[in-house]
Amino acid sequence: MSAIETLKSELAGLALEDNPQIVRQKSRDFFWYSPVLKQQLDHVTADLVVTPRTEAEVIRVLKACYALDIPVTTRGAGTGNYGQAMPLSGGVILNLADMNRVLSIRPGVVVAEAGAIISKIDEETRAHSGQELRLHPSTYRTATIGGFIAGGSGGVGSISWGGLRDLGNVLSLKVVTMEAEPRVLHLKGADLSRVMHAYGTNGVITEVEMPLTAAYDWVDVLVGFDDFMDSVIYADALANQDGILLKQLAPVAAPLPHDYFLRHQKYIRRDQSVVVIMVAPFAMDAFATFTASQGRASILYRSDQADEATLKTLPPAYELAWNHTTLRGLRVDPTITYLQVLYPYPDQVEKVRRMTELFGDEVPGHLEFVRFDGKITCFGLPVVRYTTEARLDEIIRLHEEAGCPIFNPHRYTLEEGGMKQTDALQLAFKREADPKGLLNPGKMIAWEDPDYDFSSGKVFLFSGLTPA
Repeated sequence: MSAIETLKSELAGLALEDNPQIVRQKSRDFFWYSPVLKQQLDHVTADLVVTPRTEAEVIRVLKACYALDIPVTTRGAGTGNYGQAMPLSGGVILNLADMNRVLSIRPGVVVAEAGAIISKIDEETRAHSGQELRLHPSTYRTATIGGFIAGGSGGVGSISWGGLRDLGNVLSLKVVTMEAEPRVLHLKGADLSRVMHAYGTNGVITEVEMPLTAAYDWVDVLVGFDDFMDSVIYADALANQDGILLKQLAPVAAPLPHDYFLRHQKYIRRDQSVVVIMVAPFAMDAFATFTASQGRASILYRSDQADEATLKTLPPAYELAWNHTTLRGLRVDPTITYLQVLYPYPDQVEKVRRMTELFGDEVPGHLEFVRFDGKITCFGLPVVRYTTEARLDEIIRLHEEAGCPIFNPHRYTLEEGGMKQTDALQLAFKREADPKGLLNPGKMIAWEDPDYDFSSGKVFLFSGLTPA
């Protein structure tokens, strides 16, 4: 009897799925954003999907898989786009979709199971006490909170709150280890960094405690510009208006807004660059005053001035931003891809200008303004009009030589995608919590190849769709 057949027998009574088509579906994430990863990972599939309903069932699965040396790859909704949730060694997909309850809500805090959909958490916290999560990915309506923490690093809300790994943006996590006798650890404070943005390589997150903030009926706004750099200068200035509360701030270069934002197309000329913004309703007068003072800016659309029939036809602003911009582009032109770039403070605008002049329409700009290390700067998710992998590598090299680090979405390892060198805490925790290396194998180079040289790198973290 094979190890998988033995496992099925040992897990009798749990929700198991071995239909090859369904297993293959549950083995996939959004790796196909990358033509490089699509070629490398398209064949990857697990052998079995297990869907636990409780922490006790998670422990039962991990204990049995440990004894049988079967790899386990934890999955939320599979909306990440680095290949984070692709089971490179087969084995079990641990699908946490049924562990989706909101467990408690109090002032400033929500506790939820890892499989809870982020928008559903906000529905409950809004109804309970007019609160919402600080941060979410553009896949708000489908992503799980555990997947966001394990695979993402920021998103909508980062203009005000920074990234997930900033102290205070995650309060605590429950994590199950993969050992002969799995332990349930309650991580707080400095220990959180052991498993955040670790792709589930060193523990299974089962429960999260997250901070909340006041919920608003955010106003979606599109502001148009004849020149992309004017939109960047405007966004940088708006981001530094501390009295104007924003949740989203993203300049997107022409012709992408007209070509990709199909349901907003009637508001946008093809030669217009657009800044996609979410503004608190009480700040709209201040926002309008600021925008009017910027002579080259033109407000194209405000959701608070649209009728109900129009609002029902339009996606929210956050689904025009982050990696939804790329997703909308792929629906129009499946030959494109993208990059993830940091334009470091304090000369972020000048760095964007240099890259814009260097690449032109081969790499149309898309920026996300955020708080990073306490400073306003911008990340880039520029579209790349893809030709060859060699040219893609050249574009990456030219960015990095210009002082703009790339967090490569065409690589599936932690070090190459989300970081620039090994996270020593995460590696040490993997040795402790996953001694056989059975959790999501192949994603941590430092475990697979301890001699790999990362000496040239500096640690940064960036959002996948998350990544997200």
